[in-house]
Amino acid sequence: MLIILGILFAVAPAAVWMTIARTRPVGFAIGGTLLAGASLLIGVQQGWIEAPRPDAHLVFTALAPLLIACGTRLEGRHENHPSPKWISLRDSAIGFLGMQFALTLVVGLLYALMISEGSDAPPSKALPSLPPGITLVNEGTSCGSGGCWRAATVTSEDGLSRPEILRAMGLQQESCRSSGWLLDWRDVCVGAKDNGENVTVYASWGY
Repeated sequence: MLIILGILFAVAPAAVWMTIARTRPVGFAIGGTLLAGASLLIGVQQGWIEAPRPDAHLVFTALAPLLIACGTRLEGRHENHPSPKWISLRDSAIGFLGMQFALTLVVGLLYALMISEGSDAPPSKALPSLPPGITLVNEGTSCGSGGCWRAATVTSEDGLSRPEILRAMGLQQESCRSSGWLLDWRDVCVGAKDNGENVTVYASWGY
């Protein structure tokens, strides 16, 4: 159900544009661009494209109306006297896109407020990929006064020592990267620890 709603959300601006487009050249150009943007957003929703989902939705719903407005303006140069029916459709389109953007903004702000509480751990995909010969033993999440983190115990199938495992994974030092663009300002910090018996790989939030 969520997949269907996500697809409908992504293609809605293109469907709106199809109802108000008046000329073929501009209509196809704007429509094609909107569908391309919808395809990228669906890719983010499904995890095929690595990007922060809340930020991607917000950027999409902000740019889509601007693109449609540009298309309407370009078409207006060729048709100076639109019909009352078209004006009604245009006003309805503006209302729909405005509502879509407002809902996305509200949900995005609620998401930003939720993550500011630091009550969630980074997702599994935040952990680094394992090189050949390194296997996952277990994985879990923990929380403390400094927030929540995800940790995984790894071992070597090839008999590597713990320092050699750290070198093979390139985790001698902790590294951080940005988690989002706009709504999620946290960094994801990844590292590994030699706990004396095995190696623990972790991902935590940095602020």
